[in-house]
Amino acid sequence: MTRPCLGPLPVPATPPFTLPPHACDSHAHTFGPYAAFPLAGDRSYTPPENAPERFVAQLDALGFERGVVVTASVYGMDNGALADALQRYPARLRGVAVLGAETTEAELDRLAALGVRGARFNLFRRDGQAVYRNGAGLEALRALAPKLAARGWHAQIWIHAPDLPELEPMLRALGLDLVIDHMGRMSVERGVRDPGFQRLLAMLADGVAWTKISGADRVTVQGAPYDDVTPHFEAIVAANPQQVVWGSDWPHVNYFDAAQMPGDSALLALFMRAIPGAALRQAILVDNPARLYGF
Repeated sequence: MTRPCLGPLPVPATPPFTLPPHACDSHAHTFGPYAAFPLAGDRSYTPPENAPERFVAQLDALGFERGVVVTASVYGMDNGALADALQRYPARLRGVAVLGAETTEAELDRLAALGVRGARFNLFRRDGQAVYRNGAGLEALRALAPKLAARGWHAQIWIHAPDLPELEPMLRALGLDLVIDHMGRMSVERGVRDPGFQRLLAMLADGVAWTKISGADRVTVQGAPYDDVTPHFEAIVAANPQQVVWGSDWPHVNYFDAAQMPGDSALLALFMRAIPGAALRQAILVDNPARLYGF
């Protein structure tokens, strides 16, 4: 049994900001109910139950109408909890699944009908070692790329930006939309001039890749309110504001110290400070996710 991590902070009593209509939180996970959707036995952490209705309550509390649920690594390639969320809230939610190389056309069609619009691939390494168990890797990505492209799906790539210079040629050759998770988990300490982060910016500028402005709490040095991550936000938006979405990463798994648990209001406030223009907010919160996820 892996170590249980903490649950998210309580939702705000009232929305902290007035967001544009149809605003979308483009990255979150749901867990459970575990009686119906148990976690994989081999996993990196054990999150508390946070079933779809809790995520929808979170959306309501922050003022979002739409959300995107991503199958988490603790489910391996079992997309049952994701399918349940999409079936229960078809107008409000879209999904990103985790799929193996052997996934059939029929299964892809079934997931597409439910609202899945992409598949997530875990290429994240630290010092050459995998960080999270489970998930689909390069073999599955190469095998599934033609099938994803044929359906207009994207490949969501969980990768450390410093690894992009090595993998970028292969990723570009896949011939489908790429979404780089969490800004490439680019630590503030490395700065925006880091060669890997610069490759991310180049892929955005070329229209080859998208990225999610998310996970500021994971890359900050100073901690909340995370303003040291603002230069990364600004560089990403300057590269190509039409290829960017925002995600909360709710319910913030793998935290074990309550003092470090991020508040979603604080993460949204950072976005509002870093991206002050109404037109850019409209693009990142509404228009871009509507295009990427087919709302």
